[in-house]
Order: sequence, then C-alpha cells, then structure tokens
Amino acid sequence: MEPEMRRLPTGTVTFLFTDIEGSTKLLNELGAEAYGAALAAHRLIIRTAIEAHGGDEVDTQGDAFFIAFPTAPSAVAAAAEARDHLAPGSTRARMGIHTGTPVLTDEGYVGVDVHRAARIAACGHGGQVLVSSATAELVEVELTDLGEHRLKDLSGPERIYQLGAEEFPALTSLYRTNLPVPSTPFLGRETELVELAGLVSRGDVRLLTLTGPGGTGKTRLALQAAAQASDSFPDGIWWVPLAPLRDPTLVLETAADVVGAKNGLAEYCASKRLLLLFDNFEHVVDAARDVAGLLAACPGVQILVTSRKRLRVQGEQTYPVQPLDASDGTALFDARARAVDPSFKASNAVRDLCQRLDGLPLAIELAAARTALFSPEQLLERIAQRLDLLRGERDADPRQRTLRATIDWSHDLLTEGEQALFRRLSVFPGSCSYDSAEAVARADPDTLQSLLDQSLVRKRESGRGSRYWMLETIREYARERLEDAGEAEALLRGHAHEFLTLAETAYPHLRVKPKEWLDRLEAEDDNLRAAIEWIEAAGESQVALEMAGALYRYWSIRGHVAEGWRVLDRLLRADERPTAARARALVGSAVMATHTADLAAGRSRAEEALTLHRKFGDAWGVAYSVFMLGYIATEERDWATAETYFEDSLRAFRELDDEHYSLLATDGLAWMALQLGDPERSRILHEDVLGRARAQSDEVVAAVQLFQLATLAFEDGRVRDAHGMLKEALHINRDHDIPAGIVEDLCIFASFLAVEGKAEMAARLLSRAEVLRDEIGGVSSWVGEMNERTLVALRGQLDRVSLAVAWEQGRALTIEEAIAHALDS
Repeated sequence: MEPEMRRLPTGTVTFLFTDIEGSTKLLNELGAEAYGAALAAHRLIIRTAIEAHGGDEVDTQGDAFFIAFPTAPSAVAAAAEARDHLAPGSTRARMGIHTGTPVLTDEGYVGVDVHRAARIAACGHGGQVLVSSATAELVEVELTDLGEHRLKDLSGPERIYQLGAEEFPALTSLYRTNLPVPSTPFLGRETELVELAGLVSRGDVRLLTLTGPGGTGKTRLALQAAAQASDSFPDGIWWVPLAPLRDPTLVLETAADVVGAKNGLAEYCASKRLLLLFDNFEHVVDAARDVAGLLAACPGVQILVTSRKRLRVQGEQTYPVQPLDASDGTALFDARARAVDPSFKASNAVRDLCQRLDGLPLAIELAAARTALFSPEQLLERIAQRLDLLRGERDADPRQRTLRATIDWSHDLLTEGEQALFRRLSVFPGSCSYDSAEAVARADPDTLQSLLDQSLVRKRESGRGSRYWMLETIREYARERLEDAGEAEALLRGHAHEFLTLAETAYPHLRVKPKEWLDRLEAEDDNLRAAIEWIEAAGESQVALEMAGALYRYWSIRGHVAEGWRVLDRLLRADERPTAARARALVGSAVMATHTADLAAGRSRAEEALTLHRKFGDAWGVAYSVFMLGYIATEERDWATAETYFEDSLRAFRELDDEHYSLLATDGLAWMALQLGDPERSRILHEDVLGRARAQSDEVVAAVQLFQLATLAFEDGRVRDAHGMLKEALHINRDHDIPAGIVEDLCIFASFLAVEGKAEMAARLLSRAEVLRDEIGGVSSWVGEMNERTLVALRGQLDRVSLAVAWEQGRALTIEEAIAHALDS
C-alpha cells in the first residue's frame, strides 16, 4: 500500500519489520489454498495489533510488514501482542524493532534507520522479537541481552536485545568475520549483488574472481556479496587485504593470521566451511597456485578474489565488474554530494557527468567531493576538458584512462602543501595514525582534513582512534608522484625509523600489562612489516635483526607465529655475525620454535643465544636464555632438567632485581614440584607468587597462579574456592586479551563442570575452547591431554546425539558468550 504522508510520524520514529519465517516451505506444506487462509489470518493479527497501539502501516509486501510508531513502547507492545496471538497458529513471524530519526520524503522514509530495522528483523527467528539498543533505552520491559552483532549491511556492531527470555537458535547475523565497516552506505548494483551472492552461495563455484580496472568498485561489491551469503559459511567470512603486501609467499600466511590459523592454513581449514575474500590480488598473482592448492586440500573452503586480472588457475569463475548504470551512478553522485553539502540539488548535468566518467564509482566519488567548490555543470565542463586531452593516449583499458584523468584533475586542484602531503602519505602501505602521519609525512590537521574532504584520503575509526588510509588505486598514483618528486628514499627511511622506534619502545612494555602496547603494534602491523622489508632491502641486516628481535614478544602473544618464525629465521641465516642483535633475535626464534613444536630448533637457538649473551656479558640475556631452556624442557617432559634451569634462572633474575621474571621462574618451579610428586610445595610456591604478583600489580602472572591454585583446590575438594579463583583468572585474561589464558581457563571450567555432572554446559565450553585453541595454534600440550580426559567423562554422561548437539551449540557461541557462561556457572 502507498504511504499516507499526512499520517506517518516524523522526528524520532520507531520502526517494526515483520515477516513469516520459512514462508516458502510453509506454502509447499499447506498448499496454496490453506496457505492463503493462514496468511489472511496472519495479516489480520498483525494489523489488529498495529491499530491497537497507534502504528502506521508504511508498506506490505507478501507476508512482510513495514510499520512506523511514534513511540518505542507502543512498537514493542504491538510486537508482543502480535507474537502472542500468532503463537498457536501455523505462521510464526520474526520481528525487528529500531528507533531513529529518518527523513520523510514524498516516496516514504529514507535513511539508515530503515535499513537497520529491516536487518535486525532478518537475523531473527520465527516467534522472536528483536530490539535495537536505541529502542531498548526507551522501554521498560523484560529484555534479554544477546550481545553485539554485525548485520549484513556491513554497518558497525549493533547490540541486540530480545523481548522476553525464551531460548532461540543463534541469530543469523554476520558471524566470525572481520569484514570492514564501510564509511558510506552501499548504493545501487542490485542485479550484480543478487548474481554474486548466488554464485558465492553455490558450492560448485569454489573460486570466484571479480575483475576490472581500478576504481570500478570491485572491493565494495565483493564485501557486500560476501555479507549477503554469510548464512552459507558457519565457520566465518574473512577479508584478507593484500594491497600492503609485495611478497606472494605472504598471501597464505596473511590469510592464516586473519583467521587465526597458527599451525598452517590448510590444516586449520581442512574441516571447515568458510569463505576467504582475497582483496587486490593482481600484484601477488604468483600466489595463485598456492590458492589453488588450498582449495584442493580444503573441500569446505570457497574463495572470492578481487583483481585487475584473472588468476588463471583451474576452476576459476570470473565475474567482470561493469561500470555503474546511469541511475546508479547518479544516485551515488547525489549521495556523496549531499554528504559534502546537505542542500545539494541534482541537475541533468549529473547524469551527463557520470556518463563522461564512464560510470566508475571512484571517479564519481572524486568528482562529487568537489561540489563544495563547483556546480555539476562546472564539473562537467572541467572534467570533459581533461578527458579530451587524453583521448589520443594509448592505454590498456579506456576506463583506466578515465580514472587516471580524474585523479590527475583532482590532484591538480590541490594546493602545493596538499600535493606534498598527498604523495608523502603513500609510504604507509595500509593505514596510519595521525601521530605517524605527522612524524613521517609532516601532516598538519588542516591539510589532512582537506584531503579527507576531497576523498583522496579516507578515515576509519578503531579502538585506538582514527586511522587514515588511501584506496590502493589512489595510493599507487600518489607513490608515482613521490618518486617523481625525488622524495621516496628519504620518506621510506623516515617511515622505517618511525616503526623501528615503535618496536624498540614497545619491547620492554610487553612484560607487565601488555595489552595497550600489543594493540598499538597490532594496528601498525602492515607498517612494521614494510619497515623490516625496507631495512633488509637497504642492506642494513643488523638493524633488521634488532627490529625483529624487538617484535618477537608481539608475534608470540598475538599469534603471528608463522610470520615471526619466517622473518627471524631468514634474517638469522642472512647475517651470522655474533652480535647482540643476533643474540636477542635467537631468543625470539627459540620462542617461535616452541610454538610450532620444533623443540630441537628451539633448543639450538636458545643455546646459541646463551653463548652469545655470556660472551657480551649480558646478564639478563643469560638469565632469559636459561629460562627458555627450562620451558623447552617442560615441553619435552624432562621435569628434572627443567627444574634445574628454572632454579638457575631464578637466582639470576633475583640478582638482577627483575621481579616479573623472578615470578615466572618461581611459577616454573611450582609446576615442576607438582610434576615431580610434591603438590604441597607446588601450592605454597604458587601462593607465594600470587601474593607477590598482586603486590606488583602484575595481573598476568597473577592469573596464571589463580588458574593453578584453582586446579589444586578442586582436587582437594574445595569446589567453591576453585570456582572463585578460576573466575578471577578468566576475568584477568579476558580484560587483557590473552587468548591462551582464556583457552586454559575455559578448559578447566569444562573439566570442573563435567566432574560436577553439568555435562551439557561442560561440553559447550569445551567445544568453544577447542575452537579458540585451534585458532591460536594450540597451547601447552597438557591442555590437550586434560581435554581428552574431560571428553571421556562427558561420553559417560551424555548419549552420542546429546553430546553432538551440545558440542555444536558450543561452536556457535562467541568467545564473549562462552566467557559469560563460564562466569555465570
């Protein structure tokens, strides 16, 4: 039905979307006549509830309703009434409610709030009423917090609540994904989106490549299609940005880091159903064979690629991305122009301008960004002149010529200072903070803001503040300008120095309360990699070793083990001079080796590090090398040898007045006491370490002791004490984002619950812990042994089907949900 403008509420409006779950299946089951009668009854119930609570029916299509309410309580009340009256019948509606401030036009409501309400409804189940956080703040009814969820419009996370406490399956929101949040809404390309989502969802299309020149919108279309197809991939959809890379061998390693596969991507993906989106593949196309090998080894994996050229491997399905049609191009220009100037009025010149720009989304966006200065008619005249100048030039693709001309034109309109900053920012391969832009590229707020306003630089928010970046097509252009200006060498050296300094500054801070520095390094991962590569290529091998040696703790804790091992191993083999830089890098390499279970290599590297540290009189390096040899001995189950190493390192750390590593060495001795048959000494030592760690505010070490003491308490029958200590440990590991600690805590929780007869909850927690354990590449081998014992206990309490159901429910939990269940237990 057509909306009645005089009746629809304005200002703050609450939207309710409803539709019938499984309507097609229901039609087939009931037959057309019976389904028609059921649908009529369904509509009557919905409309009666709408009318009773003052709602306005904006639109109805088939079994779906779009309703507007002047207040949030009235919308929630109407939804509750409709849900309750529908419950006895054959039609069950899923409903979504969201409150916002939409714009009311002659054609109805427009704005992101409309889409958000529809997306919230779409991720629910029949009989379930979902409520956005904006609506939840305005009502006083019983709501169940379902946590934060990504919706398929790729917007930022939305905290979703459920009306009532009934249990439903997990929401069909984006699950296990790192798809980025675009800065602008997706517009147009509806036909392409349907086609691509269908191809991605088909199991027989394993490798789908979106091709086209830069600026055609391949990435945005691929992201949207991946999000639309998310229901087909229960193990996640993962975006792997390749633009910052130059080495094809890093492609699968980068993908492994993205999905959390620390023991090899193929091994991790072998039994999973997931989608990998490799973005900007053209410059690392030599990795195509590796991608084909991954597909052959992992039958549940599908790959979506964006590239300026085909991969040319067996099984590849290409999808050429065409320019925007006239209506979509005009809509994109209007939307971007209104973002610059809300009073912008479209004219016939916009359509002509988009045609002259060959329907290229990037070119259209760059032109629209200039509407603050030029009218569409003026833009058309100026850009047409630029394009005409280039008509005679040869180019592989006419659209590429159009895009380059548009970027040229945008660049030429910049002031000298803006041009300088534009080209200097190209040294950042991924993104950068303002501080880095200021230090390396001499950015200032006004000039950077001007580049943002003109769409040449983009901004996204992160947990550590704003990050600035360029589309790869634009960055390539800016890099050419940097080379032409003769500034590349100096800027790249400055960039490398900036991130070498960051690595060295962070290194000592990664011992106690490391999260802040780990997060900071994680945000700069692309810059750190580029800095090491440049330093190495410049022949400064010792400096490269220094930087890699400063990063090993970061690589280890955050799970970048494969890359850390590869970089350290390559640099150590390239320069074997016996230096202090080599000594620290050797220790780091030993740490990486223990993560990969290459204990022989770890021992060899730690022993060589010990020799060098002794040679240079580095007492701390000696102590830490001995400590690492003790850790390696524990993994080899050589308890007596490990105890000797821990005793020696403890004496050395005490002499150095290093309380943190004194605590860790004592923890090692406590663990050895238990393995050597003296649990009472183990308990005393752990309690001593816990007290000293708390006195030093060393929460990370405290968490390890709480975990160990909880285990001892449970074995002594002090169940309440054990649960209390384990919950405290889990709180610490969650707050500091220590995945290995979270895994150990959840596994122990599962073990406790299994002994207490709470088998289903134990199975869910153990299942989720095993997923996380796989994602981070495993933890100490004793955890796996403990989990096997827990599984034996669970198989004695649950039948095969019940255990399988609980196990799958656990896999579907987010890690936050699993932690919450453990803490509530």
